[in-house]
Amino acid sequence: MRLLLAGALLACSACGASPDPGGGAAEVQRIPLGLSSTLPIYWQESPDFATILKAEGKPGWVRQALETRFDLVPLDVLSAEALAPLDHLLLAQPRALSPAENVALDDWVRAGGQLLLFADPMLTSHSQFAIGDPRRPQDVVLLSPILARWGLELTFDTAQPQGERIEEAFGMAIPVDLAGAFVPGTSEAPGECAISAIGIAARCRIGEGQVVLLADAALLNGEEDSDLPRRQAMLDGLLDQSLLR
Repeated sequence: MRLLLAGALLACSACGASPDPGGGAAEVQRIPLGLSSTLPIYWQESPDFATILKAEGKPGWVRQALETRFDLVPLDVLSAEALAPLDHLLLAQPRALSPAENVALDDWVRAGGQLLLFADPMLTSHSQFAIGDPRRPQDVVLLSPILARWGLELTFDTAQPQGERIEEAFGMAIPVDLAGAFVPGTSEAPGECAISAIGIAARCRIGEGQVVLLADAALLNGEEDSDLPRRQAMLDGLLDQSLLR
C-alpha cells in the first residue's frame, strides 16, 4: 500500500517538470530504477499515510543517494507489465514473492534486466513497529524459490557474533551485521554465479541479464550515523558494480 501511494505521488511530482526557465537545457533525464522494499527507503517509517504526507524534512539518506542517479519507480507488484519498461531494479529486503512474481522476475532478468538484491536472513535495522506488525520491514528474507532457480542457497550461521563489521566482496568494502552466506544450490537452469570468499555476495549471469546479490542489508542502516559519507560512497560503488557496469 505504501508503495502504491509512492507511485502515485511520484507521477504527480513529475507533472511540474519543465526546462530551465532561463532558457537553458532541460534537466538530464536519469535512469529509471524500479524499487521494491519493505525497508523505509522511499518513505520513512510512520504509523499512517496522513503522518507521512504531513512529514517535513528530507527523505532518508538511501533515497537521496539513489535519486541523485536514478528516477525511482516504486513497485508494489513484480508483474511482467510493471517490469517491462525497466532495465534496472533494486530489491531491498523485499516481501515474499508470489509464484507469478518469481516467474515474472526470472523472465525479466533472463531477457536482459539488471538487478541488485539485498537479501538479509537476520535484519538488524531498528523499527518502531513490533514483530508481527505488517508495517515492519521483513525481518527474515523469504526468497528461496527464486534463489534456487538461479542456482543459489542462502544460509545463516547462528553462532556468528553480532556487531557491524566490514567485509570485502568483489573488491568492495561492505558493512555487514549478522550476515548470511550464499552457497551453490541446485537448479535445472542455474545462472553462472561467482560467489565471494565468505559468501556475503554473489554475481550471476542469468540469461542475458545480471544479478548482484548481498546476503545482508546493514549497508542501508545508519540514518543518524556520523559515518554516512562512507556509507554513501560504498552504496555508490555497489551501484556502479551492479547496475551501471
